[in-house]
Amino acid sequence: MAVEYRFLTTWLLESPREPVWEAVFDQKSWPSWWRGVEDVVELDPGDAHGVGSHSRLTWRSKLPYDLVFEAHTEAVARPHLIEARAEGELTGLGRWRLFEQGGVTAVLYEWHVATSKPWMNALAPALRPAFEWNHNWVMRNGGLGIAALLDCRLLAAD
Repeated sequence: MAVEYRFLTTWLLESPREPVWEAVFDQKSWPSWWRGVEDVVELDPGDAHGVGSHSRLTWRSKLPYDLVFEAHTEAVARPHLIEARAEGELTGLGRWRLFEQGGVTAVLYEWHVATSKPWMNALAPALRPAFEWNHNWVMRNGGLGIAALLDCRLLAAD
């Protein structure tokens, strides 16, 4: 039986929205700046806006396991929203939303997923806090990585 997780990550970056959007939108570049993203393989670029794009992502965390899933982009509203459906070792929905005010960009990432690895589901009652900590570690690395990439300050990451 799959175990469900709901996460909300916020990055607050001292940067205009456009360069933040470009970095988030360009999944293929994530391994170069986001510790924990091991590989991104673009299987289909989708239309001119990225809708319909299909990628395989491999994530490696601080804990000794990888997660591999495919992301199918369902909605893109530049430079505000990216929504994708995940299938594989994680299944569910991810949604990026970007807001800017006064040269500061807030990035919100909602991740509503279920695990499909049998060992993760079996151990979830005991290890759920570790899995959640691990997710937060990976997402914090994303905030630190994008700030370094854009040469801006990460004002907050949660």
